[in-house]
Amino acid sequence: MIKLKETTKIELWIVTSFIAISCLFSLLQNLAALGGLGSAFDIRTIFNDTIWTYTLFSHLVTTVFYLLLALYVQKEFEKSDEKISTAVFFIYLLIHICFLAGFISKYFIILLSIKLMVIYFTRYKQNMPNKVYSEATLLVAWSMLLHACALILNAHPFIVAIFTFVSPLAIFSYIYLVYIQLPLIIKRKRPKLTYIGVIFLLTSLSSLLIVLTSLLFFSNTHDHDNVLGFSTAINSIAQFIVVPLFAWNIYKARNNKKDQEIYALKTELGKSDANLNFLKSQINPHFLFNALNTLYGTALQEKAERTGEGIQKLGDMMRFMLQENVEDKILLSKDVDYLNNYIALQKLRTSTSPEIVIQTQIEEEQPDDLAIAPMLLIPFVENAFKHGISLKYPSHIKITLQTKNNTLYFDVHNSIHQKNESDPEKQHGGIGLQNVKQRLALLYPGRHELIIRESAKEFFIHLTLQLREND
Repeated sequence: MIKLKETTKIELWIVTSFIAISCLFSLLQNLAALGGLGSAFDIRTIFNDTIWTYTLFSHLVTTVFYLLLALYVQKEFEKSDEKISTAVFFIYLLIHICFLAGFISKYFIILLSIKLMVIYFTRYKQNMPNKVYSEATLLVAWSMLLHACALILNAHPFIVAIFTFVSPLAIFSYIYLVYIQLPLIIKRKRPKLTYIGVIFLLTSLSSLLIVLTSLLFFSNTHDHDNVLGFSTAINSIAQFIVVPLFAWNIYKARNNKKDQEIYALKTELGKSDANLNFLKSQINPHFLFNALNTLYGTALQEKAERTGEGIQKLGDMMRFMLQENVEDKILLSKDVDYLNNYIALQKLRTSTSPEIVIQTQIEEEQPDDLAIAPMLLIPFVENAFKHGISLKYPSHIKITLQTKNNTLYFDVHNSIHQKNESDPEKQHGGIGLQNVKQRLALLYPGRHELIIRESAKEFFIHLTLQLREND
């Protein structure tokens, strides 16, 4: 027993009553035509007349199809996580065949078209795998509605022929190309050549189908040959040019939208992965700052100025990581301050070795309106100090940074020394150059240029980055 909603019950009562009243009026008109009103007639003549049989059958077919749409098709489109049955397409095909055969009147086809539109707009929209059925339903509804209107308005036979033959076949080809063929063709070595072959086959088959349908249903109509020639010509244009181009553009546009969504997700994941190591440092931040302040005070009391300076810069760097690094974008000046603090801290460590030369040419004042993704530059400097400094051999590092016309120019040039396995910096480096490359590709696509050159003894990177105001 099918459980129906109250609204569905009311709808079915109204529609079936409307069809029954229409059937009654049609029978009365037939009765009057046979002379049954106001004159004597033989009751057997009424039931032997084929018009009566056709009228009853036509209204019965309309009722059956409406019930199928209301009780079966609509239920299929309300599914939240199941695929719609392919029987839905079969029902649409039967409706169209019965309409062409004259078993459904042009007025009732409008009723069925409106029902299809109601099904489309009340469907479960989140069920994306059923999108092909939804799109086909809307296209079929509009095609049948316009076809019926053309008949009611007594449009030119050529116009009627377009909705009779060309429109249904174009809908089929569009659905077939977008949802079945193009996902397969696009993966082949020669997709365009294969696509043209499929289009040619569809054009030939559809033209043949028009000829057969015309001979079957419309062979006795007026001006049959001209209408058939016109329909075949328009169908060839639609199938070989209009539909393929439209289907190709729709498919590419939808794929681009999916790529943008995937790109956005990758961007978020990239930013999260790049910041993961720094977010770990948020454990007990108050304890860490208190400890650093204690050490800084002790260093000043003992007149250890270099130690106190190093602790102060380390505290500034940690504050930056905890407060600024969690933002999507920060002022370029703040990122440069962090860079300077890191370099200064490393200079304290290496200042006792005369064979280590560290040169920096970093503009002190940066534009106040330029923003950058945090921690984007420091990995290059970390890498330079990790591989370019040796307390045993001559070493050099040169870092330059300048901005001009909203463009950042950043160079790092350093010597290379292989680290021992016991060296802690071999195990605990920066984020890593690979990670920075990914972040640049995700955050600044088409707005950066990264050049990396490496020889046996030297390593060089050049980064050009186009920044934006309050990016």
